[in-house]
Amino acid sequence: MSETAQSSHQADGEDDNRHLPARIEDRFHRFREKRARRRGLTPIAMPFSGYGSTEWIRVLSRVLLAKPDSSDEARSKKIRGWRSFTSIPVGNAKVTITAGDEIRVIEADRGGVIDEIIPVSLSPGWRSVELTVEGGGTVRAPVFIANPNAMIGLISDIDDTIMVTALPRPLLAAWNSFVLDEHARAPVAGMSVLYEKLVRDHPGAPVIYLSTGSWNVAAALTRFLSRHLYPPGSLLLTDWGPTHDRWFRSGKEHKEHSLERLVKEFPKLKWILVGDDGQHDEDLYSRFAETYPDRIAAIAIRQLTGGEALLAGGRTKSVRHATKEPIHWVYAPDGAGLAEQLDKLGLL
Repeated sequence: MSETAQSSHQADGEDDNRHLPARIEDRFHRFREKRARRRGLTPIAMPFSGYGSTEWIRVLSRVLLAKPDSSDEARSKKIRGWRSFTSIPVGNAKVTITAGDEIRVIEADRGGVIDEIIPVSLSPGWRSVELTVEGGGTVRAPVFIANPNAMIGLISDIDDTIMVTALPRPLLAAWNSFVLDEHARAPVAGMSVLYEKLVRDHPGAPVIYLSTGSWNVAAALTRFLSRHLYPPGSLLLTDWGPTHDRWFRSGKEHKEHSLERLVKEFPKLKWILVGDDGQHDEDLYSRFAETYPDRIAAIAIRQLTGGEALLAGGRTKSVRHATKEPIHWVYAPDGAGLAEQLDKLGLL
């Protein structure tokens, strides 16, 4: 699970290791959950795209309360946009995961998030697993099984890399959490074509979209990617709100831990890392390349326009980053320019 689960039945006055904001948040969620259940709402799993190998899968989902007025699949699709942010999570919900012949009962974390590794034998390609919530319904969650012969994987940032937000960086998190409308977001020119070429030339390679955005906007981001013809992939987002020991979650730590985890989960893959030069991605990827130079196929950085850089708070000061071993860095303002340079490296 994404963090240690805390009992939803814990007495309000009982001392534990949770930070004060987390205890307040948990009490607030329990209050809302009780009221919602009295109104007849029942739990449902909101499925996210997972990933895995032929020997294991990572299942990602979130348990929320919804009206029992339609099929389980339809109910899960209704929980999206700002409604997803205001929806009520079910902390510590019991969920039965059925993947192939494997059946496992797991417990969601305090925010209702399911993040579980399941040992199972599945063939490469897109597959699905069943998620059944105790006291609720059953939905199917997509899972991409990487081809064991694949040698290249793609990890991409989202904001200002594949979609243009045109908002000051301090307002970006609030926009993503409260207002996000994928129709108001513009795709970066040529990036979807670039990603499709990478997927075509490296069949069976996993595609990971890594962002500091919250799970509340996963459905909206998935629709944006589909509408603008980006290849389907797994979203790695983070939960909104305080953790058990701090006021706010660290987006930087989320990205660092996700990169390190993917390297360990796919020991044979080299990664193409794609980001932008708006302050953070270059530094993050540079540190990652210092630690895992042999696991990098290339680092592609989309150069922001002057206006975009101003809204993002500026550009990274260093134009190129030194690493222990030669790492291929490519820079361009759009997907076409990056594709041309990756082609010269033999990656397209």
